[in-house]
Amino acid sequence: MSTPNAPVPVNEMERLLALSELDIDYSDHQVTFQDLAKLAAKVTGTRISLVNLLDSLTQWTISNYGLDIEQMLREDSVCQYTIMESDHFEVGDLTEDARFKDKFYVTGEPKVKYYYGLPLRTSEGLQIGALCVLDQERKTLEPEKIELLKIIADEIVARLKTHKVLENLKSRLLEAGQAQKKVAHDIRGPLGGIVGLAQIIRDQGEQNRMDEVLEFINLIHKSGNSILDLAEEILDSHREKSTDVNAPRAANGQGFTLMIFKDKLEKLYGPQGKHKNIRFQVQTSPLTENIHFSKNKLLQITGNLISNSMKFTPAGGEVMVDLHLLIDQARPVLQISVRDTGVGISEENIQSILSGNASSTDGTSGEQGFGFGLALVKRLVDSLGGRISITSEPGIGTNFEISLPQNIY
Repeated sequence: MSTPNAPVPVNEMERLLALSELDIDYSDHQVTFQDLAKLAAKVTGTRISLVNLLDSLTQWTISNYGLDIEQMLREDSVCQYTIMESDHFEVGDLTEDARFKDKFYVTGEPKVKYYYGLPLRTSEGLQIGALCVLDQERKTLEPEKIELLKIIADEIVARLKTHKVLENLKSRLLEAGQAQKKVAHDIRGPLGGIVGLAQIIRDQGEQNRMDEVLEFINLIHKSGNSILDLAEEILDSHREKSTDVNAPRAANGQGFTLMIFKDKLEKLYGPQGKHKNIRFQVQTSPLTENIHFSKNKLLQITGNLISNSMKFTPAGGEVMVDLHLLIDQARPVLQISVRDTGVGISEENIQSILSGNASSTDGTSGEQGFGFGLALVKRLVDSLGGRISITSEPGIGTNFEISLPQNIY
């Protein structure tokens, strides 16, 4: 059941951008925050505690205690109201509140009544999610318990930021390692030529003719210049990377491949397809599926496209994702295609999306639209130097094509 007039923060796009900058893999943090989720429940004496992050359409539970849940539609959540508050959001009895009394977690298991949530706020004041506690009985939280809960919420945000810093550090170290290998490989050729030519001159001794010596010296000179040019190229590249804050970087020092990408998309969005009875499939190019490349914001970009396609595809339809890594001498390119058999997009709305002014409409099963997901995708793709194209036929479906330049490792 859709919630009418679902709340949307006035700074929603800034909020979504802050969340995307953390570049979070929603499937990969259960252990990271397990201790804090448990501590929140123990401190408040509640049976359930959840660490939730809210993107444009989905509430992702990245860690939980007392309730095994990973995601739900944002419009079905209580935490969508929590991110609207400057301090906290509390509901004494969900069964008596018209906004929540018909929700599945109230009418069915775990049949929760009490809710208390604190926004997860970045240092810039952007509320990317919520720490909440729930119970089947009414509760009254003493001030000291609320203060402890706030400390836990702050620690969650701090850990998210620390994780991002560590990932960036891994990326820099990986790039440095690859640069060393490239330097060693590129310098070996010119140096080998210099050594070889010098060897010839030495071995021939007095038999060297002046014209041959001059030719050898000319070749040695060219090889030396090649090394100097390479050194200058490396220095220029280093200066550009030091000053370009938007330069694409690998976000995962452990490596990211098409196979890993495919597995994560299936794990994150397979449940959404199953819930709506939509066939969801991810395909990769076998020849390049094990090459490592940058993970930077790929889950945010592709995930928003998939969620949007599922929103506008009726039950029995399809959402298909194709992932291809094109190895080009200039620079490898990751191509992402998301196709659906949904209601389609008008040419006017396509132009609105490409201009960054997408508007909100409701989905095929009454899902509430927030109008920010596709606009966010466009901004993220632009920030990474990529391209997006959209083709659609009303009543037939839509195809999103993304091209992103990559660093491979």
